[in-house]
Amino acid sequence: MSLGRQGGHYLAIGIVQWLLDWGVMVGLSHLGLPVEWANISGRVCGASLGFWANGRFTFAGANTAVGRHQLARFLVMWLGTTAASTWAMGTIDDVLGLQWAWLAKPVVELALGALGFFMSRHWVYRK
Repeated sequence: MSLGRQGGHYLAIGIVQWLLDWGVMVGLSHLGLPVEWANISGRVCGASLGFWANGRFTFAGANTAVGRHQLARFLVMWLGTTAASTWAMGTIDDVLGLQWAWLAKPVVELALGALGFFMSRHWVYRK
C-alpha cells in the first residue's frame, strides 16, 4: 500500500482515536480525576481501538501482521508516547491550568501521532 494511502487511513483512524482519547481525558478530568490519570485513561481507550484498526486496515499487507509480537512492539511505542503525553499534560496543567491542558492535548497528540505513524509503518506491524 502506498505511503499516501496509508497516511490517509492512519489520519482517519487517528481522528476517531483522538476524539475518543480527548473525550475521555476531558470528561474524567472534569469529574475531578487528576489530569495525568485522565490522560492515561483516554490513551488506553484510543490505543485499544487504534492497534486493531491500524493493523487491520492501515498497514495490512503481505509483510505485516496483528499478533503477539506486533502487540508487544505497539506497547513499547505506546508506553513511550504515553509517558511523553502525560508529562506534557501534567506540566501544562501545573503551569497554565486544566483548560490549557485540554486545549494543548490535540497539538501534543498530533506530534506524537506523526512519530507513531512512522514507527507503526516500519516497526510495529512488521512480521
